[in-house]
Amino acid sequence: MKITLITVGKVKESYLRDAIAEYSKRLGRYCRLNIVEVQDEKTPEHASEGTERRIKEIEGERIAKHIAPDATVIALAIEGRQLSSEELAAKIADLGVRGVSHIQFVIGGSLGLDPAILRRADFLLSFSRMTFPHQLMRVILLEQIYRAYKINAHEPYHK
Repeated sequence: MKITLITVGKVKESYLRDAIAEYSKRLGRYCRLNIVEVQDEKTPEHASEGTERRIKEIEGERIAKHIAPDATVIALAIEGRQLSSEELAAKIADLGVRGVSHIQFVIGGSLGLDPAILRRADFLLSFSRMTFPHQLMRVILLEQIYRAYKINAHEPYHK
């Protein structure tokens, strides 16, 4: 299985980059992982709704260029469905059984995802109704994908 994370912006904090590198290394045993970073747009302080909408459109266009036509797209969105770790593991396993060979997870920028990307997604996944920094979400998502593979392989992993 090929797993691609399409993300907005670069991770600046070294401790987050270290965690991303660690989970990427661990996942190498289970899947082919690729992380695509698209440029983020700077959001002016006190930006209008129209400006924020345009920023999401620009970032959405950049994301769309990397969405593979044959991939199953799972977008992280606060309005998405919350799954337990076991349910995410089952979803990934079920996609594999159905012949899906490429899953693309999409993490938006600080303003979220453009509605066009949300419409393109095959599934909207929410980790919480809370808002998390998008750089931190990369670590959380990678950890949960790793946990899913450990669950599916019936291998022990801390709880």
